[in-house]
Amino acid sequence: MSSSPALSARARRLALLVVGLCWLAVLFDGLDMFIYGSVLPHMLETKALGITPGQAGDLGSYATFGMLIGALTAGTIADRIGRKKLMVGCVTLFSLASALCAVSGGVAVFGLGRTLAGVGLGGLLPTAISMVSDYARGGRAALTVGVLMTAHHAGGILSAYVAKWLVEPVGWRSAFWVCVVPLLFVPVLAKMLPESLSFLVAKGRTEEARALAGRYEVELPDTTGRKTATDRWDALRGLFRGGAWSQTLLYWLASFGGLLLVYGVATWLPTLMRGEGYNLGSALTFVVLFNLGGIVGMLIAGRAADRFGAPRISAIWFALTAVGVFLLSVRMPLGVTFLVVFLTGVFLNSAQTMIYATVSLRATPDSRATAVGWTSGMGRFGAVFGPWLGGQLLAEGHGDWGFTAFALAGVSSMVFIGIAALRATGRPADDKARQELVTTG
Repeated sequence: MSSSPALSARARRLALLVVGLCWLAVLFDGLDMFIYGSVLPHMLETKALGITPGQAGDLGSYATFGMLIGALTAGTIADRIGRKKLMVGCVTLFSLASALCAVSGGVAVFGLGRTLAGVGLGGLLPTAISMVSDYARGGRAALTVGVLMTAHHAGGILSAYVAKWLVEPVGWRSAFWVCVVPLLFVPVLAKMLPESLSFLVAKGRTEEARALAGRYEVELPDTTGRKTATDRWDALRGLFRGGAWSQTLLYWLASFGGLLLVYGVATWLPTLMRGEGYNLGSALTFVVLFNLGGIVGMLIAGRAADRFGAPRISAIWFALTAVGVFLLSVRMPLGVTFLVVFLTGVFLNSAQTMIYATVSLRATPDSRATAVGWTSGMGRFGAVFGPWLGGQLLAEGHGDWGFTAFALAGVSSMVFIGIAALRATGRPADDKARQELVTTG
């Protein structure tokens, strides 16, 4: 799209169309991601499928392991078949996988369903981010990505209400049937979402790209600077040259702790709060407040980083997150607990974003995408470990240690990102990197 701020009415309509469709797709992504944590207290209480606390943690990790596979393969697949087809395929996959969970008669089939859902979820988010970034020009890419990520947390809020309204009267399977509803959205997405202009030009489909650009009065993107596979591997090697290796590893460790915290809390928050003595209704209200905090945090994180610096905000955010998560293990008046959960959501859900912003700031322009992508990928191992850790603690009768363990993960990320920032030398090559905030997906 044209870099000119004076976009035509047709160009604005195209941007709104793409962002709107991607927002709905990410909403369904968030619903499917958070639904397991929302129904888990009921499943454990009723011994659904014979699930034990240890198995529940494993099942939570299956989805995040699937997300790791989906995230790492999404770019390669999108380069082959196109971003639009990949998005359609991802929504179809996680919807059908939810149907498999709904009809499962045992833990093995349910686990397969969650793993397949994770693959779809992990592939959708980076593809949707790339899609909206492709059509959001005029210096608004960061804002557009921030708006897109509010859909993920809106899906988390929706999952709590689905569980609250359906699980007790109808049963846990009903929640997963709701997650099949996005299949109805697939034909709409396939018909109305335009293909990425960058993909069309890169594949030599220039006539199709010109027709789309002409219809909406936008400019064709310049793809002459696209990296080859060899260039991308060279950029990865560059992250370890000289003294850069220690900084790279510190960023990866910080990302590991951050995503361990994000997905550990997202999976186990309702169950751990039930263990603290709150009823199911209150436990699900915590999910709503946590994700409302995530929406607010996503909208303020960029401004804070622009003013005070992304590394500093990242360290402070993780410190505040650790305090908030630890306080959840302390019995407090309900109103105070609601406030702590909300504020923890504000800081936790944007603390990881600040890691990506820091990496983006410190990387050179030609290696920035590689640096951020691999930092995200290494962090996904933490996303797998977090749900498993919570399940093991609960299985051993140490559920009250869950919040403490997650708080320690926040402290570790604070330390790693702080050391990495102190060791960094030189100024970022491009100050506009401050605007390039990437989300936690």
